[in-house]
Amino acid sequence: MLQQPQVQEFFDANTNTFSYVVSDAITQQCAIIDSVLDYDAASASTSTTHADQIIAYVQAQNLTVEWILETHVHADHLTASQYLKSVLGGKIAMSHKISLVQETFSSIYNLDIKQFNALQPFDYLFEDGEAFKIGHLDAYNIPTPGHTPACLSYVIGDAVFVGDTLFMPDYGTARCDFPRGSAETLYDSVHKLFQLPDQTRVFLCHDYLPKDRQHFVCQTDIQTQKTQNIHIRQGISKAEFVEMRNQRDAGLSMPKLILPAIQVNMRAGQFPEPEANGTSYLKLPLNYFKS
Repeated sequence: MLQQPQVQEFFDANTNTFSYVVSDAITQQCAIIDSVLDYDAASASTSTTHADQIIAYVQAQNLTVEWILETHVHADHLTASQYLKSVLGGKIAMSHKISLVQETFSSIYNLDIKQFNALQPFDYLFEDGEAFKIGHLDAYNIPTPGHTPACLSYVIGDAVFVGDTLFMPDYGTARCDFPRGSAETLYDSVHKLFQLPDQTRVFLCHDYLPKDRQHFVCQTDIQTQKTQNIHIRQGISKAEFVEMRNQRDAGLSMPKLILPAIQVNMRAGQFPEPEANGTSYLKLPLNYFKS
């Protein structure tokens, strides 16, 4: 029988993001997945309202943080991983393929990629399929690229945390038009997830309400995704999916926070080094993504 981790979700309405604390009831060890640092774009200021809710829960439950996990380098919100680590401890981790994202966006932002090669900001980088533990809980990752080249889904007991790979079945799948994204690859990644047991609980990073649904939802299961997902259910061929996904992506605007978010998130949540006046500055590549 598969282990059943305790899962507590936290929702950030500003970015439609779900974060999770996944814990082992026996050892009280836990992992935090896909945290959010509040960011006001108009003032370029950060705050910790959302992360503080996670901290309060972890402390109230007497949990010990082993891992602070990222499913991918998010383009729609800033990660609170560094702040959470400073308060709760734990290792910040994601896929070893983060190097592809760092290489791509270092070129876009005109940053020195040698800095990432010399001193990787993440505490731990998972190899594809690598197993790990959260207390007594058995866990491993499934590489699920397509949305980005460094996407991982984390299988923890009877649950899988899929990041932006899948949304609720009535909303479909993630966009694939970011640098080094691929609809073909996403199709294959989702079908790797479909090999999990049908009863596997699926926890999503985002939910966007379709017109005929009134409540945000963070959890579904593999069987429901396989039979009901409007983009990629059983019977939809790769060619059909790729055509649909590419046409849909062509009409999407860029995420509002992609430019500040990527340069923080690919540094494991570290801000750029302060300049002589003590202030950190984010860069904006003018006209680079001009349509």
